[in-house]
Amino acid sequence: MNLNATLIGQLIAFVLFVLFCMKFVWPPLISAIETRQANIADALASAEKAKQEQADTKVLVDKELAKAREEAQHIIDLANKRRNEILESVQTEAEAEKAKIIEQGYAEVESERKRVQEELRQKVAVLAVAGAEKIVGRTVDAAANNDIINKLVAEL
Repeated sequence: MNLNATLIGQLIAFVLFVLFCMKFVWPPLISAIETRQANIADALASAEKAKQEQADTKVLVDKELAKAREEAQHIIDLANKRRNEILESVQTEAEAEKAKIIEQGYAEVESERKRVQEELRQKVAVLAVAGAEKIVGRTVDAAANNDIINKLVAEL
């Protein structure tokens, strides 16, 4: 019986140990394990949420970059259009200035031609009177001479 008593004593001690562990040791361990599982689940959920936010942010960044590229292209197009307008305006002004300068040149040439023509008329008239005086053999008085020159100039 000694053996049975020892065995029963050990069995009771073991049962008491198991009951003690179930009452005092096991609940904190289970609680710690459950807390740890909850923390891991929260961390995984946060990681998944962060991954989704990163994907969403990447999509937004791509949209903003596309919008910025579009705006930049629009600005470049406007600048090119304005440049072409300015070039056309400058060309038009340059053509007008060129025409004005050419017209002024023609006017100056015409004025100079008339002045030279008038000067030639005066000289031809003087030469004609001088030739007439030589042919006639006498000089005509200054008043008559001027009158003849004016008549010749008017006829020329």
